[in-house]
Formats: sequence, structure tokens, C-alpha cells
Amino acid sequence: MINLFSISSYIALLATLSNIFSIGNNTYSTEIKSKSYYKTYTEIDSLSNYQLIWSDEFDIDGAPDSNKWIYDIGKGENGWGNNEAQYYTQDKKNIHIEDGLLKIIAIKEDYKGGSFTSSRIKTQGKFDFKYGIIEVRARVPEGKGTWPAAWMLGSNITTVGWPQCGEIDIVEHVGKELNTVYGTLHYPERSGGNADGSKLIIKNATTEFHIYKVDWSESSIRIYVDDKLIHEMKISPNIPFHHNFFIILNLAMGGNFGGPIDENIQKALYEVDYVRVYQKNK
Repeated sequence: MINLFSISSYIALLATLSNIFSIGNNTYSTEIKSKSYYKTYTEIDSLSNYQLIWSDEFDIDGAPDSNKWIYDIGKGENGWGNNEAQYYTQDKKNIHIEDGLLKIIAIKEDYKGGSFTSSRIKTQGKFDFKYGIIEVRARVPEGKGTWPAAWMLGSNITTVGWPQCGEIDIVEHVGKELNTVYGTLHYPERSGGNADGSKLIIKNATTEFHIYKVDWSESSIRIYVDDKLIHEMKISPNIPFHHNFFIILNLAMGGNFGGPIDENIQKALYEVDYVRVYQKNK
């Protein structure tokens, strides 16, 4: 027997998402025009008590939105503190939006002391938040030495430094461990190689898009991939996860965590479909 309540609820949901629907003689149809809304009813319902406060759908071709993102440029100190091989640029060849996707591209080339060029963008000074849910839908590159990440740093990093500011790694993938994704927290006494985190093996990390998510509240941080829990931590008042954080997307090469780079890699592509931040309704 067809559950008419379920059908009507589903129609209402689709209508809300697309604002385009038709109802005929016991037939229902809807058109979803945005690439952003193909989530299941269950996933959307899980956010029913939340509101979207910030997002980037990467739906306008060209450079990342300068109202939302700024760039880190260069090699940083000691390869961004990790002996990484890349020099970060804002060049179109290393970062651009195309066909609804942010594309970060690492290219093998000698440039200003780096053996690769790549890109790293962040919302520092543009957007930060405290507590909520952040989702990143992404496809990571394959190849030993690749090290894509979506992560967050405490906005007070300029005054207290790292790891006192706190770090929340939404996802990291290193090519030497194909299909293994990491969710990690860094803070005083638990940082770097001694960080507080876990990993999970998933299918097709490099060939399919997956939703990486952090659910962050006053009492805990939970890190997921496709709603499968990677890591969970209760957060006490004396560790630095009770202030605003900003968002970072980057593709590193090599380094302490990325490891040796396959000499045959000429390019690596990290693609991000969207970044969304939700907070509970007040």
C-alpha cells in the first residue's frame, strides 16, 4: 500500500528545494535544478533543527569568491611546518571553479624553492563560527605523496599560536594509504604526531565524492564520512574548542604526513563540490 503521507511529505520537501513541482491525477513530478540538493530525506531531516548560516556551492566559474576566501601564498616556514614540497599560488592553473566544482591542482614544476605548485584557501578574516555542523563534499586525488585536506583553525591563532588555537581536521587523505580518511583534533599536549584522531577505510575515496562532516557542540566533536563516525571526543572547558574557527582547503604534496612523492606524478586534482555550515535554530 502506498503511504500517501510519505508521498506528500516528500513532495513538500522537493518543492521546498526546487520551488518547481506539478501535481496531476495521482502523479507527482518535480524538477531539482541545483546540483546542491540531492541529499536523501534522512540526511536533510537530520538538519531539521539547524539553519544554513554560510556556504560556498562553487557554482560560478572562475576564481574562488574573494568575499569568502583568501589565499595562503608561498612555502611557509619549513614547508608549512611539515616539510611539504609545494609552493602555494593563486594562479588559475592551480585553483579555479569549473562546472560547479572547486578544483585545486598540484603541478610538478620547480618554482620558488618548491618542486610542485598547488593552492590553499581559507576563510580567515571573512567567516568563522563556533559550534555547528560543517559539511564538505569532495573527491580526493590518488597517488603517493598527495595530501588533500579540509580543516579548521582557531581564529585566535595570530595571538596564541598553534596548537594553542586548536585545529579540527574535517578530512585528510594521504595517497600512500589509499581510501583511508582521517579525522583529527590538535590541541596542547595532543598535536602533530600525537594528535587526537582516528581513521576509517572507505570505498572509492579518489573516484567518487563523499560527504565529510564535523558535528561540533559545547560538549563534543564528532567527525564523519557519509554519516559513518570516524572519531569522537568529549571537549572539556580547558581545551581550545570553545571559540571561533575558520575554514581551510588545500592540497599539499609530500611532507611529514604525506610521505615520499611518486616520481611519476605530474598533476594531482582535488575537487570540492560544496562547503556548508549549519547552526542550531535559536
